[in-house]
Amino acid sequence: MKFEQKIKKVTKSNNHIIYVSTIEEEILENILIKINNKIFHNQIVIWDFIEGYQNQPTGFSSCKQNPLEALNMIQKYNTINENIFFLKDFNFFLNDLTINRKIKNLYKWLKQNNNYLFMSGIEMKIPTNLNNYIKCIKLPLPDEEEIKSEIQNFFNKTSINIEKHNNIICKTYKGFSRRQIRKSLFELLEKDLTISEIIQNIFKDKSENFSSVNGLKLCTQNTKIVKLAGFNNLKRWLKLRNIMFSKKAEAYGVRSPKGILLVGIQGTGKSLSAKSISQEWNLPLLKLDVGKIFASTLGESENRIDKVIEISQAMSPCVLWIDEIEKIFTKNSNNNDSGTTQRVTSIILNWLSDKTDETFILATANQINNLPIEMLRKGRFDEIFFVDLPNFKDRMNIFRAHLSVIRPITWNQYNIYYFCKISNGFSGAEIEQAIVNAMYLGFSQERELTSSDIVNAIDSIIPTARTHNNEIKKMRQWGYSGKTQIV
Repeated sequence: MKFEQKIKKVTKSNNHIIYVSTIEEEILENILIKINNKIFHNQIVIWDFIEGYQNQPTGFSSCKQNPLEALNMIQKYNTINENIFFLKDFNFFLNDLTINRKIKNLYKWLKQNNNYLFMSGIEMKIPTNLNNYIKCIKLPLPDEEEIKSEIQNFFNKTSINIEKHNNIICKTYKGFSRRQIRKSLFELLEKDLTISEIIQNIFKDKSENFSSVNGLKLCTQNTKIVKLAGFNNLKRWLKLRNIMFSKKAEAYGVRSPKGILLVGIQGTGKSLSAKSISQEWNLPLLKLDVGKIFASTLGESENRIDKVIEISQAMSPCVLWIDEIEKIFTKNSNNNDSGTTQRVTSIILNWLSDKTDETFILATANQINNLPIEMLRKGRFDEIFFVDLPNFKDRMNIFRAHLSVIRPITWNQYNIYYFCKISNGFSGAEIEQAIVNAMYLGFSQERELTSSDIVNAIDSIIPTARTHNNEIKKMRQWGYSGKTQIV
């Protein structure tokens, strides 16, 4: 396990108080026991608020419900030469003045006696004044090797042979915690399912688990082919980078693409491109709703975005779709939120710059003016593309694509050329709505859809290009200014 190596590295780097953020306390305890057996060869001393210290020598207090005394007791253990102490859920007590001061005092003693104190908690946050005394790390979600081990250990106890399906089951479980994997496997075993049904149920479990993570959604894999009309420059860009998520590319020394930002007018296919990329690259698609990240409780918003990043990293390679990013990350934000927006923005910007995992970010924005400059500079995204309203040729492709779905045999009998001529300034979404409105009319009159129905529907729609003419002019001026690529 890579985390065991990280713990060893941290302890050898002169860190004697280590805080580990995790929801898997039992896993952390097992890891510490293994490290203790390999390195220190002494019995690890474990404390929690309810039970206190377990298996105490005669004359030693268990320190039940007394966190300050639990810290005091550590120095008394020196007489029997213990080396590792593990205090569970200790993040709840770090803001207490006496606890805070005691940790500072204890740090010097731990260092002199070569002892190590581990503390656990769910939040990745400690008081600022303890940053120089406590090393903070996170127990990551299981990687592919660990997931395979969990799956293999489980199915070894059954009569089900999963050798041929081990890889796909493993990939389906990426983003799960170890506890979630075990719980899911036990529930699936009780249902007596086939391998195919097992995989389907795992994906269902995954969708339900992710729905509990505020702002994050696992988009269902759809067998329907998603095609983009136009977007030729973007398609070429994506095709060139399709092969970068491979061991061969890694061996060559080329890094996987970070992501792109699509800026343009509403309804022009920016969101559709996320589904298309996921399908074309055969990667899972996660959608981040930035509006649901923010919570009223102090620190909760930061925890939510950290969780989103953690799951994305565990699921990589994957596509993370951040829709309408400008709604939150505004450079002129006057939000009276004690700096929460700024901190969340900082977390995402730092991740975009520093990330090495194979998470491809696809961010979309309907406006450019309110995005912070830091987000637009090279290094955050590989490229920024401007998505304009479709031209005549693109509108031809869009009409053809929609009509071939609803009328796969007779689509070429409709006057597509004239539709495109009278729909100048229409977005892709407005073209689709015109066809939908025409279908309503034909169906209500119990007759076949005609070209006249579509013409009337087009005439009845007032496009955004007309209602927001000035804003779109400014957007197009920026898009064709040479500061960005055109899709």
